[in-house]
Amino acid sequence: MSKNERLNEALHVTKVGIFANLFLVVLKFAAGFWGRSSAVIADAVHSLSDFVSDIAVIAGLKLAEKPPDQDHKYGHGKFETLSAIFLSIILIFTGVGLFLAGGDRILKYLGGAALEKPGWIAVFAAFISILVKEFLYHYTVRIGRKIDSRSVIANAIHHRSDAISSVGALLGVGGAVILGENWRVLDPLASIIVSFFIIKVSLKIMKKSMDEMLEAALEKEVEDEILALAEGTAGVINPHNLRTRRIGSNIGVDLHIEVDGTLNIRDAHEISHTVEKKLLEKFDNRAFITIHVDPEEIKKSSG
Repeated sequence: MSKNERLNEALHVTKVGIFANLFLVVLKFAAGFWGRSSAVIADAVHSLSDFVSDIAVIAGLKLAEKPPDQDHKYGHGKFETLSAIFLSIILIFTGVGLFLAGGDRILKYLGGAALEKPGWIAVFAAFISILVKEFLYHYTVRIGRKIDSRSVIANAIHHRSDAISSVGALLGVGGAVILGENWRVLDPLASIIVSFFIIKVSLKIMKKSMDEMLEAALEKEVEDEILALAEGTAGVINPHNLRTRRIGSNIGVDLHIEVDGTLNIRDAHEISHTVEKKLLEKFDNRAFITIHVDPEEIKKSSG
């Protein structure tokens, strides 16, 4: 897949999310207001954060796909990582805000304040949101994995967290409507439970993104595959000193290999070029690879 094809797929799936989230924001705010449901209004705030994050993802993807230039020799892939970090920060603030709002309503209820009965329109809006967000999650995560985009996958997780949020809202507002006045506290309680899911997801996204920013190595399985590929190349002896990192949707690989010390420079270079070509094929040409060639250490026999 070319960079343009990858970018187009990412932009298309994110734009679908933008329109879907805009629809849900309007639907849930209206239903939460007219249906007197804090859980659905909280869910609408979550969808609004989804809408903002979709825009952030598009900006990050476009910047990340800019080719390397004089000042950015490894390209602009870290913009995609920054986009995912921004997304996680939005999620954290969203979760904390929902927790505080729900907690405030529960404290007022415990203090003797009456809670309004939610309407069926709020139940309907939460149900529609679950269907739409589950579709967006499966669609977006499939494309994100296909094009290996952390920010698109993070956005898919955001869709899933919104779907879970809507499930909580549905249970809370549904229970408040069906079970009667004594159970209306389920509505704000649902918004608090939803907030914990949101914060958990956001911290997970933040950790992965910060690992990338701090040059964390690739997964051990991937590094083992790189070493095995190099070791299986004719002429390569003892691949070692492997260092890896992720650069947005690209990766960086720094590897030392030993070759027969009697080879001339041209033959040694050809071996390293073969290893580099294999790695580029494995990672769909989305890798910055440096192969260091060392002469094989001659082990002297004792005696």
